[in-house]
Amino acid sequence: MRLSDSVVILTGASGGIGLELAEQLCAAGARVLAVSRQMGELSGLLKRYPHRLYWQSADLRTAEGRELVVGRAREIGGVNVLINAAGINRFALLDQLDEHALDELLDINLKAPLQLTRACLPLLRAQARALVVNVGSTYGSIGYPGYATYCASKFALRGFSEALRRELADTTVDVLYAAPRATRTSMNSSAAMALNQALNVGMDDPADVARAVLEAVQSERSELYLGWPEKLFVRLNGMLPGVVDRALRKQLPLIRRHIGSHSKESIK
Repeated sequence: MRLSDSVVILTGASGGIGLELAEQLCAAGARVLAVSRQMGELSGLLKRYPHRLYWQSADLRTAEGRELVVGRAREIGGVNVLINAAGINRFALLDQLDEHALDELLDINLKAPLQLTRACLPLLRAQARALVVNVGSTYGSIGYPGYATYCASKFALRGFSEALRRELADTTVDVLYAAPRATRTSMNSSAAMALNQALNVGMDDPADVARAVLEAVQSERSELYLGWPEKLFVRLNGMLPGVVDRALRKQLPLIRRHIGSHSKESIK
C-alpha cells in the first residue's frame, strides 16, 4: 500500500511509537487522524502539517470516545488504514496489581482496539484496498515474568489479528500484526528500564520501529517481528517452551528485585 494514498486513523499518537508513526506518515504524504487523550507533542506536528494531520481527543475505552473517532473519520473521508498503536504497560507481579489496574490495561490494550476495529470496518470495507495494523509486542508470543497481564493482552491481540485476517480473507481489508521488542518510550517504568539494562536487552528507538512498521505496510506483510535474538526466542518458545522456561527461571531473582522498585507506568 502506498503511504501517499493512505488516509489513516492512528491511535496512541501523542507519544512513543505512535508519535513517530504520525510524523513519518505525514512526511510520506499520508493524511492522518491522530487520536489520543491529550495532544502532547502532537502540537508541533499539527503546525508542520496543517493539511495532513488532524487531531481527535478521545478515550477509546468508552463507546462515546470511539464514536467520536468514527464520526471524525467520516468527515475526513476515504479512510483506508487503521493503526491501533495505543497501549500501556505495567511491570509488576500479578498479585501486586489491583483490580482497577488490571482492568485498565485490558481495556486499553485489548478491548479498545477490538471495539474500534469493529466500528471502523464499514469505513474500511468501502475502500478498494484497506488495512488494519495492530501494534503488539514480542511479549505477545513469549510469556515473561513480571508482565503477565501485559502478555495476556498482547497474546490476545495477536490471536485477534490472525483470526480477523482469515475472517476478512475474501474482502479488500487486510490485517498486519507488528511485534516490536523493547522500545525506548515513556511507557516503560524506570524499574523496567533498569531490568533491561541488567539483562543487556536490546532496545530500539521509536523512530526505527515506526519506520519498520511502515515498510511492512508498503510491502503488504501480514506479520512483523523486530529484533534479534527476540525473533529467535519467539520461534524457540513455540517449538521448545521448556527451554525458555528454564532460561527465564534463572532470571526470576533479578526480575523480582527490580519489580521491588516498581514505579507507575504512563498512558500514551
